[in-house]
Amino acid sequence: MALTAGIVGLPNVGKSTLFNALTAAKALAANYPFATKDPNLGVITVPDPRLDKLAEIVKPQRVQPTTIEIVDIAGLIKGASKGEGLGNQFLANIREVDAIIHVVRCFDDDQVVHVDGSIDPVRDKEIIDTELLLKDLETIEKRLEKLKKQAKSAKKEDLRKVEVAEAIKAHLESMKPARSIELEEDGQALLKEMFLLTSKPVLYVCNVDENSLDRGNSYTQRLAKAIESENAEMILVSADIESEIALLEDPEEKEMFLSELGVDEPGVAKLIRATYALLNLITYFTAGEKEVRAWTIHKGWTAPQAAGVIHTDFEKGFIRAEVIKYEDFIRYGSEQAVKEAGKMSVEGKDYVVEDGDIMHFRFNV
Repeated sequence: MALTAGIVGLPNVGKSTLFNALTAAKALAANYPFATKDPNLGVITVPDPRLDKLAEIVKPQRVQPTTIEIVDIAGLIKGASKGEGLGNQFLANIREVDAIIHVVRCFDDDQVVHVDGSIDPVRDKEIIDTELLLKDLETIEKRLEKLKKQAKSAKKEDLRKVEVAEAIKAHLESMKPARSIELEEDGQALLKEMFLLTSKPVLYVCNVDENSLDRGNSYTQRLAKAIESENAEMILVSADIESEIALLEDPEEKEMFLSELGVDEPGVAKLIRATYALLNLITYFTAGEKEVRAWTIHKGWTAPQAAGVIHTDFEKGFIRAEVIKYEDFIRYGSEQAVKEAGKMSVEGKDYVVEDGDIMHFRFNV
């Protein structure tokens, strides 16, 4: 599944440094605004200890983790909705991603200039929010004009669309993102059609110094308070430290470095999992001698839909799915032992796949 998350934020807050740590893509990270002019794309693996555990038991020829795409988007400044800086390009890039990773600077360093001359994460966040809202208002005003013309026919469906669009516009005018509006099913469908920037889910990443990794600081506390009503997650990461960790190839050396920092895993691993959850994704596995593999699907998908991720023929000719729960596979130690214990289920087309399911599909084309 080609799902993408875009890293956004003001210029010079650590976006490209974080992107490099995530992908080892070596995007340009420099101490001046607009170091990133064109979006950088990286494909990253989603860390999952369950995949490693399955591989230990099955001992396959290869192991294939699931992935997501991360895009490092040019920094935005005040006035971007009117084309200031790289505004038009920035906003167009955001429109193409499925979710937003909003990096906010939460550290002091006189050697790293801030585009607005001081450190204020709440102000920085509000600049981004305002520009996205202004662009969305521009989008919905154009759409509303077309809907009103269609509604001259007085058809109930067309009148309803105008009503919904006006409700969305009023919501945006109150400086609230589109993702926070409550709409009925028909309203949600119209909202989805508009591809509004503020309808995308957001993960806030506080770029902090080493001493603030554990408990945060006054900057992160202020930001946490500012996003209380957004129902958005916030995590703490030090982009500089993550870039150092990414350079360590020896596992023992990396483990020692993490131990000295007092953390169990790199911050980017936490960020990747949070992004995965942000996109409302889950993982199911296939496990055999040739390959143990993780597959990405949307939460709530049925067995045939999940099968279609492997190959469209699997979905078209779906007959049934043989399902083993991850915990049962680990407990009994093999597929055969699970079957003998009566713990493998046979599911039909209506089965909703659960995170961690180990599946084998039967199909006929």
